[in-house]
Amino acid sequence: MSSATQDPQPTTAPSDRLAEMLDSSARIEELSSAQEDEIKEADDDDEYETSSDSDDGQNVHRWLGSKAKPNLPFYFAAPGPLRDTLATSTSVAQEKTMREVLDLMTGNAQIMTDVNAYGLPHLLKNKHAAFLRTILGKYPPPFQVMDASRPWLLYWALNGLRTLGVDVSEYKQRCIDTFTPLQNPEGGFGGGHGHLSHAAASYAATLSLALVGGLDMIDRRAMWHWLGQVKNPSGGFNMAVNGEQDVRGAYCCMTIHTLLRLPLTLPPSSPARAAGLDSFTSNLGSWISSCQTFEGGLGGAPDNEAHGAYAFCVLACLCLLDSPTKAIPTYLNTKSLTHWLVFRQASPEGGFSGRTNKLVDACYSHWVGGCWSLLESALSIPAGKSLWHREGLVRYTLTCSQAKKGGLRDKPSTRPDGYHTNYSLAGLSAAQYVYTYKDDVETTQDTEVEALTAAFNWSFERPTQQQMKEWCFDEKDLVEPVHPVFVLPFDVVEDARAKFAGKVGF
Repeated sequence: MSSATQDPQPTTAPSDRLAEMLDSSARIEELSSAQEDEIKEADDDDEYETSSDSDDGQNVHRWLGSKAKPNLPFYFAAPGPLRDTLATSTSVAQEKTMREVLDLMTGNAQIMTDVNAYGLPHLLKNKHAAFLRTILGKYPPPFQVMDASRPWLLYWALNGLRTLGVDVSEYKQRCIDTFTPLQNPEGGFGGGHGHLSHAAASYAATLSLALVGGLDMIDRRAMWHWLGQVKNPSGGFNMAVNGEQDVRGAYCCMTIHTLLRLPLTLPPSSPARAAGLDSFTSNLGSWISSCQTFEGGLGGAPDNEAHGAYAFCVLACLCLLDSPTKAIPTYLNTKSLTHWLVFRQASPEGGFSGRTNKLVDACYSHWVGGCWSLLESALSIPAGKSLWHREGLVRYTLTCSQAKKGGLRDKPSTRPDGYHTNYSLAGLSAAQYVYTYKDDVETTQDTEVEALTAAFNWSFERPTQQQMKEWCFDEKDLVEPVHPVFVLPFDVVEDARAKFAGKVGF
């Protein structure tokens, strides 16, 4: 998701206010020396044996060890019986990845010392937290290519830390100082300094500010007007004014709208009003319905290829509009969607891929793994029953995604980053908790102030000892519950709901 930018302008001296913000040592910059030392200390921990393997010491199985071989079901211990013999660049990469995963899963040539009761490496919480803190530090010059992703860097780090149970309130003022120059007068946030407002940047900024208790700095009236400008006459949302329309825009914009408890009525200046629309939800469900493909999955827009991240955006957006039992079956073919999602969980890897005939990728632990609580609720699947293999995702995350130096990664032979760390942890939360929707908590729409409230009706159940045994993790490996719609800790969502509860207007 990238931010739109304005045409280059002649170089001019910044305003005194902007200069003050840019020069402030308090704002989050792009690795401080102290943070480098912290991550180095974690790396230098001699509690584990290391290896000079070609994996650069990144693989957990080369430096942790088991006192016994993992208790591995047969379907995680060998390739499946059906193999496609057509050789392509993708199938060659798939074979390489599968072999790397099998080496990790089966515990070949390991001397492990720190595993849970089921022979899997423990979740390295302290090292992952140290890794995420470096993301909130300074960056070397090559990272200028990430300039349009400033809000995302903060969200991935802050949300990952909170999912690990780390308090992030110390970053409140630094976040506010960082986002102040990114908030545009017309509403919304750009990805970097001088960038036009963008749905993805505005979403990540809003979630980041919610994580640190800084939502007060958002101009809600201006945000309402800007969201009205990106409401498309077709019913969906553009990513920016005159930008592309896709389901990311629908989910990002409606998440912002709901968290900030904005009026449902479109602003008078919204272009969608000329098409006869009067509400942010007008024609949204029907436009989303047109994005379901012949495979059963969801594309970013009509006639696009089905993709796991778009499936989550669609399901979560519908759960913002109404209860899952009403919204999802109304606009989607749940039978074909279930079929498509089931086939995204790879075997023997246990993790998820994002598209048909693609490789397993840890970010889809959330983008696909996060779909299941929403879809299972829509289908009224009894709590405790699952349409997917939770143990498989736990095994992939703990055994294959963790890196020795901290952080989680896409797949073996790749390096960790903030994006995959955050979404791997969110996916692990989806595998560890049971999330349920309760219709009787609140009405789905507050008629007094015309606000959407359906998404606040979710709750979670901590895993029982029996479930932890079935899903192969210990209490030590448990992360915090992550809200299945907002992808934030539950207490952060509740704080946002309470902050604007009963608020009329701006």
